[in-house]
Amino acid sequence: MKLVTKRQARVGDLIKQTLAELIQRKVKDPRVDGVTITGAEVSVDLRVGRVFYCVLDPDRQEQAQQGLQSAAGFLRRELSRLLRIKHVPELTFMYDASFDYGSRIDEILEKLDKDEKPDS
Repeated sequence: MKLVTKRQARVGDLIKQTLAELIQRKVKDPRVDGVTITGAEVSVDLRVGRVFYCVLDPDRQEQAQQGLQSAAGFLRRELSRLLRIKHVPELTFMYDASFDYGSRIDEILEKLDKDEKPDS
C-alpha cells in the first residue's frame, strides 16, 4: 500500500478539478468530447502526475487518449498559470477502467434479475 501525503492529495484534487474545467471549456479538440476526469495522483516531489479519465463511449478510448496526450502541453501550461505551485507535474493520462467494470456488473445483475422474474 502506498502512502499519500496530505499535500499530494490536495494537489491531486486541485489538478483534477482544474483539468476537468479546462478540458470542458478550453480544449477545442473534438477527440476529448465526453471525457470525464475521474482522478489525479502526483508523486511525492510533485513533478509527475497521473490523470485518470473515462469516456462515455468505450470505443472512443483510443481517440480520447490521443487527444489528451496532444493537449498535455497546453493543459500543463494552463495549470501553471492557474495554480500557485512551485512545480507543475508532467501529465500522463491513463484510462480508468473501473467504470467499464461497474457497467459490466450492472449488466450482469440486470440479466440475473430478468431471469429470476417469472413470466406472467
